[in-house]
Amino acid sequence: MAYSRADVLIIGAGVIGLTTGVRLAERGLRVLIYKSHDSNRTSSYAAGAIFDPYMAEHRDRKLRDAWALATRQEFERLHAEPEPWARLLGGVEASRRSMTPPEWALELPGYQPCANVDLPPGFASGWRYRTPLIEMPRFIEWLETRLSALKAKIEYRRLTDLRSGFDEADIVVNCTGIGAGRLVPDDEVRPIRGQLVAVPNPGIHEFFVEHVPDPYIGDTTYVLPHDDVLLLGGSAELGTSDLTWDHDVERAILSRCRDAFPALAGLKPIEELRRIGIRPHRPTVRLDHEDFGDRHIVHNYGHGGSGVSLSWGCADEVAKIVAVIREKAGLLTPAS
Repeated sequence: MAYSRADVLIIGAGVIGLTTGVRLAERGLRVLIYKSHDSNRTSSYAAGAIFDPYMAEHRDRKLRDAWALATRQEFERLHAEPEPWARLLGGVEASRRSMTPPEWALELPGYQPCANVDLPPGFASGWRYRTPLIEMPRFIEWLETRLSALKAKIEYRRLTDLRSGFDEADIVVNCTGIGAGRLVPDDEVRPIRGQLVAVPNPGIHEFFVEHVPDPYIGDTTYVLPHDDVLLLGGSAELGTSDLTWDHDVERAILSRCRDAFPALAGLKPIEELRRIGIRPHRPTVRLDHEDFGDRHIVHNYGHGGSGVSLSWGCADEVAKIVAVIREKAGLLTPAS
């Protein structure tokens, strides 16, 4: 790459940072992304990644829902191309208590309520729909390949101060996820550890997701089919950031999933495919702009367990903010 100074520096190379980078680079900007470790160590890499935006809040619920809709539509477009990591899959979301579905679920293709007889034991209400299911390792690889084709640069570097990013670009985009707690600093950011257990797929072709009252604390049950592998979940341990595998949590996940789906009994976990990550919980997503005159920081973090579900919509929002910054500064966006 021949440029000496970037138009935009993005800090963080999880799904939020990479999709933001794609959107900015698609607009012809010279994009530099800092990553602090390998892609397979990001929380995004470990995600089960079914479209389910209710695990993140924003003070403007309509805006959050607009980000979710834009993200779903982009995944549907990529599925149609097709991309091998983007699938539209039918399945069931269910609750252990009687409840109405969230509004966003009503808009999904194939939505219909489930009869109780169609639900696993212990569940009182549920609804069926088709939704994107993303294979995260291949998606992360695709994003990095796309960025390379757009001439964006990705470098290993860890910052201790956001403003030191101004050495590289006048616009810094903070997509550090859980790292924002230290880097901003932001004491509202808290870790939520989650584990996924992988087992051989005995022939399950639909997803199952448990809808829980508080997605940030406690256990849930979900079964996500990825070809010949099932990802089983899940767990949510608020305040825990240790990435040591917890065998008690694994056993609890297997027990819940086997109770719901007896066909899983006897299947042994595939240890090399198990996933563990830290969701960056915040009471609300932070997506805003700090103006320092001729230099700017745009924050895009705090998506909790819905980073994938809000990724493209939030990336579009950042691109709009950056376009306004550059327009006010009298800068022309290079032709793509």
